[in-house]
Amino acid sequence: MDIWSTLSDTFLDWESMKAVLPEMLKVGLVNTLILAAASVVLGTVLGMIVAVLALSTKPWLRWPAKIYTDIFRGLPAILTILLIGQGLSPITRHWWGPNPYPLGILALSLIAAAYIGEIFRSGIQSVEKGQLEAARALGFSYPSGMRLVVIPQGVRRVLPALVNQFIALVKESSLVYFLGLLASQRELFRIGQDAAATNGNLSPLLLAGIFYLSITVPLTHLVNHFDKRLREGRPTENNDVKLEELAHANH
Repeated sequence: MDIWSTLSDTFLDWESMKAVLPEMLKVGLVNTLILAAASVVLGTVLGMIVAVLALSTKPWLRWPAKIYTDIFRGLPAILTILLIGQGLSPITRHWWGPNPYPLGILALSLIAAAYIGEIFRSGIQSVEKGQLEAARALGFSYPSGMRLVVIPQGVRRVLPALVNQFIALVKESSLVYFLGLLASQRELFRIGQDAAATNGNLSPLLLAGIFYLSITVPLTHLVNHFDKRLREGRPTENNDVKLEELAHANH
């Protein structure tokens, strides 16, 4: 009974949860989603560029992409965030002051781009070579065939992996607090940590964990749904690439 009472006081202090809940909703949840969503959008754009460069037949384009991927996949996320957030701060403060929030997004985006680039690369390489050859036979140039035929098919095949990367960014957004965010920029973990330090128990951190689960668990099931549809060979309606129609539109 004493053990249960101790655990209850540590993790299930409902008053502490109730007190921090409004800030979790209005500040923490919003900032967590902004950090993750902005990072995945910028990371996706950069990742596609990295993937295309990595697939290039020209070594002077391919090797920088490979080196970039090795570096940002090999470094711990927290180290990358600190190096970029603190190292670039003296330069960027001329644009937006000492605010570390944009640098946190940049760091998360650069990390995500390395993983997303590899996801795109594997997806593009999984498309049968005959697809590009058929596109070329119908009059497509190599860049047009890649852009209109190969890349869309490759992206569709790696949708589950892309959603998984968004889930990872939701969790990694908690590391941005090391940069010293303003009170209005704190994400779920930082708000829970501050409240836990003030109240002397871990209930606010448990509440932060519940919020993270409310985001990641539905996304995990969405990944499973995508994966099941792709394995069953039932692509989304109008998602198939029709080379003849594309060729007609191209001409």
